[in-house]
Amino acid sequence: LISITNRVTNTTYHSSEVLKMAEESEYLKQSSQLGNTDRPQVAILDFGSQYSHLIARRVREMHVYCELYSCLVTAEELAKHELTAVILSGGPNSVYEEGAPHVAEGVWKLIEERNVPVLGICYGMQELAHVFGGKVAPGLKREYGKASVSRVEGCNSPLFAGLPEEFIMWMSHGDKLHVVPDGFKAVAGTSNADFVAIENISKRRWGLQFHPEVTHSPLGKDILKNFVVNISGAKQDWVMSDYANEFIEEVRAMVGPTGHVIGAVSGGVDSTVAAVLLTKAIGDRFHAVLVDNGCLRKDESVKVLQRMREDCGVNLRCVYAQDRFLNLLKGVTEPEKKRKIIGGTFIDIFQEEANKIEAESGPCEFLLQGTLYPDVIESISYKGPSATIKTHHNVGGLPASMKLKLIEPLRELFKDEVRELGMALGIDEVSVFRHPFPGPGLAIRILGEVTAERVKILQEADDIVIEELYKSGHYRLIGQAFVVLLPVKSVGVMGDGRTYENVACVRCVETTDYMTADFYHLPYEVMSTMSSRVINEVRGINRLCYDISSKPPATIEWE
Repeated sequence: LISITNRVTNTTYHSSEVLKMAEESEYLKQSSQLGNTDRPQVAILDFGSQYSHLIARRVREMHVYCELYSCLVTAEELAKHELTAVILSGGPNSVYEEGAPHVAEGVWKLIEERNVPVLGICYGMQELAHVFGGKVAPGLKREYGKASVSRVEGCNSPLFAGLPEEFIMWMSHGDKLHVVPDGFKAVAGTSNADFVAIENISKRRWGLQFHPEVTHSPLGKDILKNFVVNISGAKQDWVMSDYANEFIEEVRAMVGPTGHVIGAVSGGVDSTVAAVLLTKAIGDRFHAVLVDNGCLRKDESVKVLQRMREDCGVNLRCVYAQDRFLNLLKGVTEPEKKRKIIGGTFIDIFQEEANKIEAESGPCEFLLQGTLYPDVIESISYKGPSATIKTHHNVGGLPASMKLKLIEPLRELFKDEVRELGMALGIDEVSVFRHPFPGPGLAIRILGEVTAERVKILQEADDIVIEELYKSGHYRLIGQAFVVLLPVKSVGVMGDGRTYENVACVRCVETTDYMTADFYHLPYEVMSTMSSRVINEVRGINRLCYDISSKPPATIEWE
């Protein structure tokens, strides 16, 4: 659990009351933008594309700072920032349809006044055409997948500097450009569309019908770098060690010489990095709380205490509440109910510890929260008039009556940047590259009722699988790996006896963003070793399966 936390002044609630309160009260609102006005940035305007976050990731990978905004962002908001460039994302709409999203007129005026370079991608290119006199209409043939893009004869566009005359790019569109907008010229096409890349050099505007940000476009990163670095002149100074130093100074100024901060930690990379940052900033005035809910990995609380308290110097206390959680989970099989019970009970326990810390050390005015940049993106991305923005786990459960001020050291970072920051802070590599672990823990990897016996079985099986992944050198190649204990028993034979025991399933996926994932092609010999060890060493399992589902349509976790 990373900061599913709550403190209502001087009042303790039972978990059922907290759950009801969380459902009925107004949630503490998460600020939609980062509020960074000093740092030059590339502004990415999101039209609802599934790839918008990838554009941001690709820009950050160049060590260039960027932020993602809704396509409906106002000129007043953007004017607060020093804009190096603007990128318009793709989107599912058609620019010519009524109700389609468009960049505000004031934003175009701002871009014109500041002479900011613009790159439109897919819908973004069609938006350029729509605004500046081109014509967008349905194509005779839709284009989805890889396509061969050819530069026009004599093309010397700076966007394609260093690229061959023909290259492969990923297409995903039904509409296409039929008439080039005023002041633009075509610089590339395909067999299906004459105008898949356009430019207006004098106005510093470019458009691409394809998606350079996806991995299926091998030279896409080169095109983006040409635009962001070579054309726009963005500085490649987004470095995690500098970020850490900046944040430490900011926290010291915010908290002051006597202030205290409280926060929940889990031992995962996000909470570990956040806790170490706070410790470097204010030392023991940061109070970390680890709650052992009985559904952690094998020996997890012992290892986290060792790693964070002794190796990283974090002021950490552990609450051993296994019996309390497991008693509340008796007879519960529905996944969402498990989550609510664990989340509500965690809030109760965290509040109890907060009261103890305040009694010992004085008032805690600040709460450490593990918000990452994808959480922020989720809160501001364009989703259309009927879409409901979800309440993220780092925000949901915090009623507006909470009196603590939030400190969110990771809210500008993607997961890979958090890992890079962890390495810059000197955190050991094993901790930094640990796989994600769900807030409810093994409770949602035990399908059906959660009991102490079933937790023990799953802990042992999971520990063996992870150990074998490390031994075989596959752990770092996998985005997430774990074992699921199924509510199914099967017949087996061990020795001369018949067994009737549990079935478990290994899940390993490769992914970069956790929004899509493919099952990992684990070698048969590794699977064989895992199977042999789990079935022979874990009493209660006599059959081990391997999950070969991808996301979508399946999810990474089973519950």
